[in-house]
Amino acid sequence: MPPEDTVPLTAPTDRVQCAIADSFSQWRTLVSQSFVPLEVRSASRSFHGTLRSRVLDELSIVEVTANGHQVIRTPSLIAASTRQYFKLNLQLTGTGLLVQDNREATLRPGDLAVYDTNRPYTLEFEKDFRTLVLMFPHDVLDLPADSVGQLTAVRLPGDAGLGRLISPFMVQLAENLDVLSGASGHRLAYNAVDLIATMFESELNLRRDPVAGAHGDLLGRIRSYVDAHLGDPELCPASIASAHFISTRHLHNVFHEADNTVASWIRTRRLEHCRRDLRDPILGDRSVGTIAARWGFVDAAHFSRIFRTAFGETPSTYRRV
Repeated sequence: MPPEDTVPLTAPTDRVQCAIADSFSQWRTLVSQSFVPLEVRSASRSFHGTLRSRVLDELSIVEVTANGHQVIRTPSLIAASTRQYFKLNLQLTGTGLLVQDNREATLRPGDLAVYDTNRPYTLEFEKDFRTLVLMFPHDVLDLPADSVGQLTAVRLPGDAGLGRLISPFMVQLAENLDVLSGASGHRLAYNAVDLIATMFESELNLRRDPVAGAHGDLLGRIRSYVDAHLGDPELCPASIASAHFISTRHLHNVFHEADNTVASWIRTRRLEHCRRDLRDPILGDRSVGTIAARWGFVDAAHFSRIFRTAFGETPSTYRRV
């Protein structure tokens, strides 16, 4: 195993970063610097905590080992922040209590839970614990933030449903932070986010009101079809409607009920895939135009304009950041 760097977690390094606090005042500073600004409380006179992490692009994977304490994300701290993140906790040892959006989740070893740094939350550990935190921007997840908001502070058990697959995978991430380096580490971290998105989507489907009926099922099938054909520049409402044996008018009505349009959905999904590829070091030798064409954008100038409109910078600038 390569040696670890005992440095602030924000320092650039290709090794596991390790930060140790031997007092609560050190821990309070360290936690806010490593995640987002937090109010930290503890009744203990002595305190010890360790953070081990890998920072890969916009993703942070942090193993937290510490004595019991409480962290609070307050409205004033949120108001001073500019970036919006989700944090996924995997409880490794001990017990945690997560409170957000008028919900509470008691987390035991193997359990997962998501919370949003853009809204107030409290996370409390009464005794010594160890947990893995995966922090990533809202826009990295291929799900609307409002949808994920239905799952905040909801216990996702590690011994049921997709949790039986994803919880062990996350445990392995915690045990093997040292191998998350270079292009393969970057890809593996984003694979973890994709798995999480799959789990969230499954949970949302289970919670969805069954009265959505045929239109809800149809919308799901259409979205899956669109995702499978994003690279086809001929993908359009007429071809989608034909593939599902419905009229284009019916197709537009289905998306209207979901407060969206067909064209907007296709464009958004293509842009998300392009953005992911632009940040993938394995694809670093491919031109922006090649990546755009891979996802159905045949006009490079048009792609550059709509990418800038969506994300605030050109594809080339985004790639260099």
